[in-house]
Amino acid sequence: MPGSLRSVSSAAYADRRVANACHDIYNQPVVDETGRRPADVAIETSGLTKRFGDVTAVDGVSFSVQRGEIFGFLGPNGAGKTTTINMLTGLARPDAGTIRVGGIETSSRLKAAQHLMGIVPDESNLYPELTGYQNLCFCGALYGMRKKDREDRARELLRVFDLSDAGGRRFAGYSRGMKRRLTIAAGIMHSPPILFLDEPTTGIDVASARQVRRLIEELNHAGTTVFLTTHYIEEAERLCHRIAFIVSGHIVRVDTVANLMGQLEGRHVVEFTVRGATPETVQELATAAHATVEAVSEATLRVTSEETIRVGALVVFLEERGLEVAEARIVRPSLEDVFVSVTGLAVQELKREKERATGGGGG
Repeated sequence: MPGSLRSVSSAAYADRRVANACHDIYNQPVVDETGRRPADVAIETSGLTKRFGDVTAVDGVSFSVQRGEIFGFLGPNGAGKTTTINMLTGLARPDAGTIRVGGIETSSRLKAAQHLMGIVPDESNLYPELTGYQNLCFCGALYGMRKKDREDRARELLRVFDLSDAGGRRFAGYSRGMKRRLTIAAGIMHSPPILFLDEPTTGIDVASARQVRRLIEELNHAGTTVFLTTHYIEEAERLCHRIAFIVSGHIVRVDTVANLMGQLEGRHVVEFTVRGATPETVQELATAAHATVEAVSEATLRVTSEETIRVGALVVFLEERGLEVAEARIVRPSLEDVFVSVTGLAVQELKREKERATGGGGG
């Protein structure tokens, strides 16, 4: 083991009692240190604000995350997601407001609160000169894990993330997907009760993403509270119990996935694949259908109505105007539709954000 690992490991042992005490406090079925808030609240913010010069990135944000839930935090690029996470995890200091993690006030007891957290940033933060195994052991040492415990845990996570064969190789030589998987493994080395995941599946292959989502579900079933940001709306719909939408630094909606989807009940959506559609076509179709019509791409028109849409009649309407209708399909409302409705982000812009996320862009 490198000398730097030995020195950090020795220093970490002095903090082990603090870490164990924090976990014990978190798991006690009592109210938190103020005597006022219920113990089932894992994360709570009130009036959280952060400014960068004349720009207010986060403006008076208040919300709570219940213990044992997967809480989604969604919003367009530049909405304040990453800034909020940085404040929650102690990487940035709020200009105003309060944060409690596991009942612990972070402004006065940040180190104690951090012992309850696992943090997976949107970019890898591991050491390129160390092997995968050494990186995991190093992270375990930072959290005061005993040598045998961290070595056993490192081998276990390398196996779970299908990195056993690469465990002895330097991190610098890993592929992008392998780096992402090891970064997530490092975040859960100490089995934290609260896990922050910033874009956990961005930039990794389909099989690895499926594996990560399954692990998130397994961790949550075992009692881990998960705070999740993602550009993949369908991922949030699949995983999250509740979701908060943040726009321009403000929380605009917090609710369960079921309730968010419920606001779309009674809404009908049909998409037409049409060649040769013009802005005039969109306007004429909206008038004829008594509905909202949006060109979501060069060849796709989306018709939305509170009334049942007469698909056949609209196909005839388009064909009578010399347009070729290649397909007409009924679209089941999704959380993506809720996202667009709540944030005001156009469908085309949402697609561009997804493309940027796939290419490695942050939130």
